Amino acid sequence: MRVVVAPDSFGGTLSASAAAAAIARGWNEAAPGDDVVSMPLADGGTGFLDVLHTALGGTVHTLTVTGPLGEPVEGSWLQVGDTAYVESASACGLQHVPRPDRTPSVARAATTRGVGELLVAARDAGVAEIVVGLGGSATTDGGAGMLAVLGAVAVDADGSPLPDGGASLRRCVRLDGPVDLGGARLVAAADVDNPLLGTHGAAAVFGPQKGADDVAVADLDAALAVFADVLAAALGTDVRDEQGAGAAGGMGAALLALGASRVSGAGLVRELVGLDAALDDIAGDGAGLAVTGEGSFDWQSLRGKLVTTVARAAADRGVPCLVLAGQVSVGRREAAAAGVDAAWSVADDAGGVEASMADPSGTLTALAARVARQWSH
Repeated sequence: MRVVVAPDSFGGTLSASAAAAAIARGWNEAAPGDDVVSMPLADGGTGFLDVLHTALGGTVHTLTVTGPLGEPVEGSWLQVGDTAYVESASACGLQHVPRPDRTPSVARAATTRGVGELLVAARDAGVAEIVVGLGGSATTDGGAGMLAVLGAVAVDADGSPLPDGGASLRRCVRLDGPVDLGGARLVAAADVDNPLLGTHGAAAVFGPQKGADDVAVADLDAALAVFADVLAAALGTDVRDEQGAGAAGGMGAALLALGASRVSGAGLVRELVGLDAALDDIAGDGAGLAVTGEGSFDWQSLRGKLVTTVARAAADRGVPCLVLAGQVSVGRREAAAAGVDAAWSVADDAGGVEASMADPSGTLTALAARVARQWSH
């Protein structure tokens, strides 16, 4: 049997490369005669740069930038020819905010300034195109921090620059200064298709995982609504309802307002890494299988994230697709509609979340071996 192993990262526990290695190791232990191809993927969020660098080569540039809480962090971008790939999560990702620090006040104040600093570095290198991977952010500032670094500063009625963070945008009246991208084209590689505002928007859907309680979510959504008006007035286009505007805490809205073209982050990586060719190779003889996975296979996964991108690509070729995830909350019917034949939870298999988190690689390997014994033929 030929098996393509193409997972995303598992939250903060395993990178996509480590997850692929663990799954492949377990599969090979249980079914040593199978031909297993590891193809770690990413959807625009954490791991975007690592996966693309492995597939495309190029030069990784690492620099100290402003983190989501204003502290210095190491951010990176990848140069391949005249294209720059920026992983926004490297500058403003949730990994920079320890779980105990994810509070409503932090959710209100987190900034995307570091992403702007990465864009400036790419711009100054003279690239023709900048692809921004969106996802995994700790921020809900609508990209205001990023815009400020690029030259367009959010100000209040007195003309004073607003403090960092999404909550202060409620007092925003305009953007002062033009954005300078040096003529580079922008591409927003979004991991989700959420709009900016409302029940499916940046604050409501993603705010809680960043520390926002119900009051903070309402405050941030109202502030982003004000900022959407400011963006429309300053940049000439209203993007609040566009798909992907809510990605990365609304950074997608700022990029779209700047004229960025939106692509699926997972779809872009799928193309650049060569997933389709790998699936073509195993399709047609009934002896091919795709295995993907992520930290939590939940309803957000069904809104354009990587596992469903892999599943649909496999389904298009008549290749069964399995999901091995840290936790699974998607029902069988919903999973089947997304092209997933079966899904397993590492936590369930290991006897609980704590057990799986204590040895994420080992428990994923054990689960892969158990699944291989069921599916290999």
